[in-house]
Amino acid sequence: MRLLAVEARQNGLYNLGRYHQVVELGAELNVLNGEGTAGFWPAGHYRVAGSAHVDDLVAAAARWHAQVGFDGVLTFAESAIVATAAVAQALDLPGIGLSAAVTSRNKVFMHRAHSQAGALHARFEYAPGLTEGLAAAERFGYPVIIKPALGAASSFVFRADSPAEFERRYQDAAHGARTMKWARLEADGIDLGPDGLVVESFLSGSEHLIEAVAWDGEVSLASIADRVPSEPEASGATFEHNLHWAPTTLSEHDLDLVHAAITAAACGQGLRHSVLHAEVRFHRGRPHVLEVTPRPGGGGLERIARVSAGYDPIAAHMEVACGRRPHVSGYRPTGICAAARAVLGEPGTITGISVPEGVSSAPDLLFCRLTAEPGDVIERPGDGTSILGFIGATGSTHQAAMTAATRLANLITAATDVTPATPGRHCSAPGSLSRRALREG
Repeated sequence: MRLLAVEARQNGLYNLGRYHQVVELGAELNVLNGEGTAGFWPAGHYRVAGSAHVDDLVAAAARWHAQVGFDGVLTFAESAIVATAAVAQALDLPGIGLSAAVTSRNKVFMHRAHSQAGALHARFEYAPGLTEGLAAAERFGYPVIIKPALGAASSFVFRADSPAEFERRYQDAAHGARTMKWARLEADGIDLGPDGLVVESFLSGSEHLIEAVAWDGEVSLASIADRVPSEPEASGATFEHNLHWAPTTLSEHDLDLVHAAITAAACGQGLRHSVLHAEVRFHRGRPHVLEVTPRPGGGGLERIARVSAGYDPIAAHMEVACGRRPHVSGYRPTGICAAARAVLGEPGTITGISVPEGVSSAPDLLFCRLTAEPGDVIERPGDGTSILGFIGATGSTHQAAMTAATRLANLITAATDVTPATPGRHCSAPGSLSRRALREG
């Protein structure tokens, strides 16, 4: 299996760990970055196009394909979904198609697709200006959610409980939509649709993260994790903490409802052959679709899926990229509990990160993945959402696994310099420490 991984603009070392997993699963992986750093991937299997324009990416991929012959094209980057679809289409290789890619990237188009397909979702309006946003919030009733149409990783997503708070948070989110890394990493030369803000009605209830496969109108659920509330759902919530555990606590009846909702959403987005990462929230007893993206989930969810559900999202992604339907027999928990959480740090420029031996040698460690290195800038809401990394653990119960993950996360420390003299890189990618003996599973 000879695969091509694509990023229009390299997101630091963020996807390096997953690239290594692809190789460990037996594939030859070649990496094409439009803009990237030298030595990122082994020589002979790595090229930099020198431009993030989609036409230049396609041309570089076509030249390489003519020389070696790829079996498939894939990406793990939210910001490269559309560029990857363009490359696959130009090389006449399996892919989701440009239309489905754009619909799956832009929250405005995604919401509209869900409406047309009959998938329950939050009420929404595209709000290019504060006046439109306030009017939408008034129609929906407070609280409401404000988010960038082209966002990712809950960056610059805010809850507002009043018009005054809405005005303040709208300005924060608008600034983020223009400056955050997810927007900067997209390929040039592609119309991605509205790039401002979306206002959504607030959905109360439990939230769940699903890994699945869509194939010719059928969706097979494969892994389900529950998002664990880490703070009260109150005014000013910023959705940054990102705790989750598996297997899910949903009932069989609820799982049937989730399956129907995701099936409708995926079909509405035009995803015929794809792995899926979906997020749903139960509101008044029914699952409402928050998003469906054609890639494996992040934050170590692939590690959780393997141990808690016997499903490998990375392996499935590789098969789909080659045009083959992965074998998924449905969601079947293994009985092993796993939990993961973000590792947070104080704001400032990182001068050093300490990961004690007790973390890497812990028997209940599932994975430890740093997403920062010295020189990166940690930002806190509403300046941004930056973290040190992700950590996961296993346990005999959900709570035991989460307690272990929290204990290990608290052992990791970062020294920061808050002096604003020399701007550092915004924290966006795993640093060199993630290449050391930190066990990922």
